[in-house]
Amino acid sequence: MVKRGDVAATISASGTIEPEEVVDVGAQVAGLIKSFGTDIEGRTIDYGSVIEQGAVLAKIDESVYAADLAVANAQMEQAKAGELSAAANLDQMKAKLIQADAEWKRSQELSTSKLLARVDYDTAQANYEIAKANVAVAEAAVAQAKAAVVQARAGFDKAQRNLDFCIIKSPVKGVIIDRRVNIGQTVVASFNAPSLFLIAKDLTRMQIWVAVNEADIGRIGPGAPVTYTCDAFPGRQFEGAVGKVRLNATMTQNVVMYTVVVNTENPDRLLLPYLTANVHFVTRKESNVLLVPNAALRWSPSALAQISPEVRSQNPVDPSASDSAGDAKPSKPDKGSKERKGTVWLKDGEFVRPLEVKAGTSDGANTAVTADSLQEGQELVTGEATANSQATTKNPFVPQIIRH
Repeated sequence: MVKRGDVAATISASGTIEPEEVVDVGAQVAGLIKSFGTDIEGRTIDYGSVIEQGAVLAKIDESVYAADLAVANAQMEQAKAGELSAAANLDQMKAKLIQADAEWKRSQELSTSKLLARVDYDTAQANYEIAKANVAVAEAAVAQAKAAVVQARAGFDKAQRNLDFCIIKSPVKGVIIDRRVNIGQTVVASFNAPSLFLIAKDLTRMQIWVAVNEADIGRIGPGAPVTYTCDAFPGRQFEGAVGKVRLNATMTQNVVMYTVVVNTENPDRLLLPYLTANVHFVTRKESNVLLVPNAALRWSPSALAQISPEVRSQNPVDPSASDSAGDAKPSKPDKGSKERKGTVWLKDGEFVRPLEVKAGTSDGANTAVTADSLQEGQELVTGEATANSQATTKNPFVPQIIRH
């Protein structure tokens, strides 16, 4: 029967619901998990806990790192004392230089008057040069002491940071999806930071990662509408839109698949992470159009006796032809044309008569059609009962289906 309604051409695929943004929180230091923090309700952090940014997630035993901090602090104090000692020694060397300079000047004056022995003159000159060198050495020692202080302070800051890393804090506000450690478990931080918690930043906005075959990817673009269902919520349909098509395709058994990211809203947090979604990408949609079953476009009468006499008189068909109603099959569309032509058969009393229609969007079960004389509610032929099926129905030895 011809009916009126909406129809949409879709591409079907399956995907996994993912949080829009997930943060993997790890540990930068090794140690024993001593305790967990609390969520916004004051309960110990566990799966599904809602946390604020900066909340304490876990604490690692800090005894070793506290000892390292104490050692680094002592080294820094020692370096500071060395810097003070070097500065005092520099002042001493400068004072000796002043003294040696004065003696050298007096020696020069006495040597001019021939009142100073040559040996004393040479000694005063040597003492002056040694004092100058000692000042330079003291200045270098001061610079070295300052560098040692900087190094010791860096070691102290490093030890302080390692001690701070013993408290694992949340970098974002969100929900704990996964807790991967227990109290008493030892975490080892080597080249890769061990993962402790998986946090979803916002579960009110989700994504669906859908694997789409390369044959269909050309009809999917950003912004395309999407409908999907989940087995966890039978009978309920959700909506979304294509966000992006990722270019890193994968190949499995010579089949190329692209990942399409679908954005969807989840204001009531009904959708849970990692549910499987049955996705339908809407490539074309028509509203308030006449719809006919696809079977009506495929069917054609198997005998001339079924065709209305008026139709036979106007369009005589050769009974010897292999397909007495071959002209009723849908014709191929012209190149560049988006419309397809086809034929449906209307019930005309005990006979049928053809009607040529223009076929539009199809959802696999129904097709949108247009024709001048086609009206809503008209009966169409989608199949016929064969003699074998009638005989089977009347056979008393064939089990009968009792319908209530």
